Amino acid sequence: MARRTGRRPGNPDTREAILDAARSGFAERGFDATSIRSIAAAAGVDPALVHHYFVSKDQLFLAAMGAPLDPGELLPAMLGEDPDAVGERLVRTFLGIWDSPTTGIAAVALVRSAVSNEWTARMLRDFLVTQVLRRVMDHLDVDPAERALRGSLVAAQLVGLAMMRHVIRLEPAASAPAETLVAAIGPTIQRYLRDDLP
Repeated sequence: MARRTGRRPGNPDTREAILDAARSGFAERGFDATSIRSIAAAAGVDPALVHHYFVSKDQLFLAAMGAPLDPGELLPAMLGEDPDAVGERLVRTFLGIWDSPTTGIAAVALVRSAVSNEWTARMLRDFLVTQVLRRVMDHLDVDPAERALRGSLVAAQLVGLAMMRHVIRLEPAASAPAETLVAAIGPTIQRYLRDDLP
């Protein structure tokens, strides 16, 4: 009988142990202060095995929190070349995720959980900061002294929109065409990102 070639299938218990250790580490210390080495130590595995299952710390974080998609794949097209239209593109992309029958369900579940569970709230905050807002601010070369305020204003607007449209379902926002909301909210996001702050 010929030997099979290629990568050996992974052990699901090892993968779950890594994810459990990652969830604990990220929830306790946050994304930036949690290292692959510390996650590997908590899971009782070699750091190389963590990289075997999850290519990067970002990928491990997304898997640990059950994110419905990877913002790193969406942001380059959304940020585009014209910095004066980032607000509208950001709202359009955000609504595309939330209004989708596949990713929207997971996004709503995540926000509902974050409202009542501090662990999930911490993970969601870290997700917004490290996976979305930091990348947007880097791309736009926003003054480091203003990044936290600008980012929290953008997040408040977008998460508020998600709550009204998909959780509380306040009309007419709940059933308005996406482009209506893009036209109404995009300029506000653009102002938070690019205009002078009061």
